[in-house]
Amino acid sequence: MQACAVLTDTRREYLAEIFRLEQPQSTPVIISALAERLQVSPPAVVKMVQRLEREGFLQREPYRGVNLTAEGRQVALGAIRRHRLIETFLVKVMGFSWDEVHDMVHALEGAINTAFEDRADKLSGYPTRCPHGDPIPTRDGHMPEMNDKSLLDFPVGTRGDLSRIRNHTPERLRYLGELGLRPGVALEVKGRAPLRGPVRLQAAGQEHIVGADLAEDLFIENIVV
Repeated sequence: MQACAVLTDTRREYLAEIFRLEQPQSTPVIISALAERLQVSPPAVVKMVQRLEREGFLQREPYRGVNLTAEGRQVALGAIRRHRLIETFLVKVMGFSWDEVHDMVHALEGAINTAFEDRADKLSGYPTRCPHGDPIPTRDGHMPEMNDKSLLDFPVGTRGDLSRIRNHTPERLRYLGELGLRPGVALEVKGRAPLRGPVRLQAAGQEHIVGADLAEDLFIENIVV
C-alpha cells in the first residue's frame, strides 16, 4: 500500500462514500451508484477504484462491485469522523445553520489537522451525532450502531423519535427546519396515501404532510407500532 495515498483528499472522499453505500449490510458497491453519489463520470470512478484496489483500500468482486478492506475502512471512518465533527462545530460553536455546513465542510477538510479536529471535538462537547443525526465515529475507528429505520417502513399509527435525516441537500434541510422536523423530535404517522403518496405526520402538536421521497429520508428510533 502507498502510505501517502491515505492523505489524499479525493481518496478519503471515495472511501467514505463507499462506506456509506455499503451500509448497513456491507453489500458490494456498484460503480454506477458510486458515480451518481459523487457526481463523477463512471470512467473516472473506474480509474480511481482500480487505483484504490492497487493501494490495498478496496477489494473488487467481478460483476458485483467493491468493498472496503480493513485499511480502507479505517481511512473512511476517519474521514467521516472529521466531516461530522466539523459540521457539529460549525453549528454548535460557530452558529451556522444545519443546511449550510455540509458543503462548507468539503472546502475545509483538506486544511484541517488532527489537533484542530480534537479541539473542535472538545469545544462541541464531545458530540456523538452530527446536526443531521448521523453518528460520529470514535477516534479509534468505531462507528456507533443506529437502531433506526426509514419512516416509510412503518404503518399508520407508528410513533417514534426522529433520529437522523439521510438527505443533506440544503433545500430539504431548510424545509424540514421550518417544519420543526429535526433529530430528537417525537413523531407519529397519522396517515399515508397509497402508491407512495404523501405521508401525514404529527410532531410537537402540529400536523405536516410530506412527500414519500422526503419521508423516506426521515429515520426514526424508539419505535412503537
